[in-house]
Amino acid sequence: MYNVIDLFAGVGGLSYGFSKLPEFNIIAANEIEKDISIAYTLNHPNVKMMNCDINDLTKEKLIDVLEGQTIDLVVGGPPCQSYSTLGKRQMDERANLFMQYKRVLEILKPRAFVFENVVGLLSMDKGRLFIKIQEEFAELGYILKYKLLDAVDYGVPQHRERVILVGFKDNNPFVFPPKTHGEEPGLKPFVKLREAIGDLPVLKSGEASTDYIPNPDSDFLKFVCRDGELTEHAAPKNGAHLIRIMETLKDGESKDDLPEDIRPKSGYGNTYAKLWWDKPSTTITRNFACPSSSRCIHPRDSRAMSIREGARLQSFPDDYIFYGADGMKRLEIGNAVPPLLSVAIANQMLIAMNEE
Repeated sequence: MYNVIDLFAGVGGLSYGFSKLPEFNIIAANEIEKDISIAYTLNHPNVKMMNCDINDLTKEKLIDVLEGQTIDLVVGGPPCQSYSTLGKRQMDERANLFMQYKRVLEILKPRAFVFENVVGLLSMDKGRLFIKIQEEFAELGYILKYKLLDAVDYGVPQHRERVILVGFKDNNPFVFPPKTHGEEPGLKPFVKLREAIGDLPVLKSGEASTDYIPNPDSDFLKFVCRDGELTEHAAPKNGAHLIRIMETLKDGESKDDLPEDIRPKSGYGNTYAKLWWDKPSTTITRNFACPSSSRCIHPRDSRAMSIREGARLQSFPDDYIFYGADGMKRLEIGNAVPPLLSVAIANQMLIAMNEE
């Protein structure tokens, strides 16, 4: 059995895949936000949660938490706001949190690690930051491999690119997971919005429901395990003008397709925009319920997305628990590694760890 620790764990999306394989034992996780750490623990009750700033993870604290157990694998990725192409992209303190990740690696000396982050990391500081990260990790004796993976290629109903950097001591046998979904021959088709959320009842702005539409028939819905009462399916309440905008838009249209008399005067090209019913979603953020911030208007119901729908687009099973106010739950979902992507990574990591 391989012992694992998850840094910057969030709600546990990256932990999910490793938790489903009996060969991995997630001993501890670190998350600074109180509500998010509670959500992690609700879903991973046997993992010791260290709810603190990673700067406070001293050697003594780690030894105390691990109770003499060695760690074989470290996983996790620092907060991505500094690297995101949607943000200010500043070389601030958060942009250098990878050094705290390195410090923990130096203390624990695991055989391997998985470091994940947004695609913007590759271009941050004209590419110099990612080179620096690789140099720092290589300094500890790790042989590195990295690749840009898109979650949609692994059955997630959303285009979501992530940089995955894998390090192994001595020899790096890790092979990145082959695509399971796509347009190439031999692959399953991409999971469309219709397949991912079409079984959820029709809602109008401000409405909620706890009943599933009967008889779903997609592999994705079998994965999310609809069982019992539907939760977190409530449409945000919007004003009459925004409702008119959402109802005027057709499938996949944006604000530039609106009549001039109701067209918003501000916003980017992907704001006030509908998703496509028969395509995967674009990348969702914590603002997936705010049409003025991102493309997130429901293509069938012409409204903002519910928390359950956001969770589905990330591939969280329906029994996964989110904690806190609605805004906090959306943050937990929007910042997460999609569970189905973590499953693909964990399966490949197990193969690599088993190699002598």
